[in-house]
Amino acid sequence: MLLKRFLPLFALPFLVGCSDERATFEIQGSAHALSLIRVVSWPWDKTAKFSVVAARMPDCMRRHAMSEVDARAKVEVFSPGNNAWILRQAGRMFVVETRTCEGFAPLEGVPEGGLGRLMGTFEMTDGKLVFNRAAAPSEAPNPAPTN
Repeated sequence: MLLKRFLPLFALPFLVGCSDERATFEIQGSAHALSLIRVVSWPWDKTAKFSVVAARMPDCMRRHAMSEVDARAKVEVFSPGNNAWILRQAGRMFVVETRTCEGFAPLEGVPEGGLGRLMGTFEMTDGKLVFNRAAAPSEAPNPAPTN
């Protein structure tokens, strides 16, 4: 009887380490956005399952599974234009679109036109998944003059 009463307490350490973190890159407000979801199943796992949600409400929303990689992996977001987005995650690249939210595919290499402009990076900061916007081109620091 005593064991039955305290059994939930024994399970608590296993549940505490599970994490489901989410962060959003707002393209044009929260209705047009990319959200990254990072799930670590067990406290001892060194990897996490990642997925991205493409949304352009009220027209579309779709969740796409990405790779399972190191739990601390960063995901960079690039904009080649035309509502297409390139995600670079631990050496892998994916393209996702927000016109219909249906398009999602891994990329074998850098597209012919390049990755596009870096919009920002999803990363863990102080134990939370956040999206850090890249500096706008006009905000980028000027390179030092060369002599």
